[in-house]
Amino acid sequence: MIRGGDINKGTCLLQKGQPYIVVEREFVSPGKGGAFARVKMKSIKDGTVLTQTIMTQSEVEDALVEVHTCQYQYTDTDNYHFMDNETFEQYEVPIVSMEEKKYYLQENENYDLTLWEGRVIDVKIPYKVVFTVAESDNYVKGDTVSGATKPIITETGLTVRVPLFIKQGEKIMVNTETNDYVERVN
Repeated sequence: MIRGGDINKGTCLLQKGQPYIVVEREFVSPGKGGAFARVKMKSIKDGTVLTQTIMTQSEVEDALVEVHTCQYQYTDTDNYHFMDNETFEQYEVPIVSMEEKKYYLQENENYDLTLWEGRVIDVKIPYKVVFTVAESDNYVKGDTVSGATKPIITETGLTVRVPLFIKQGEKIMVNTETNDYVERVN
């Protein structure tokens, strides 16, 4: 059991006997009454979305999950392929179940895989990831305005708006929750 106030994005809950993963969580503390969490959950089995309001002091059933650190190997036409760093077990994750994560997966990098009943239900993407700029337009000196940005494309295909001084081949850090440029990495 888990308290409503302890629920975070990525937490796995059991609702109606089915596992759901929390995709959004909003903490609300009204002037009157008790605080609560407004939670948006996605079913792991069929992808349906469920929104629920949970009082912070009430308890809900959490799904018993395992977390394995795995290395991302490659993608084929249907699956992402991972290898467990300790047991060398191979995991296939269907692309259709995690389409939004394709831009953040980099070969030979480690990611935490969440498993429920032996099946991968989530791939945890780090909060900040370093990418190499694959495509970038050049700008002419003097074209700048304070805070001017341009779109670039990373080696994984992610489009990010960056300052004008960023060039092709440079490494940048990106916030994976907002797709915002954080800093240039040397």
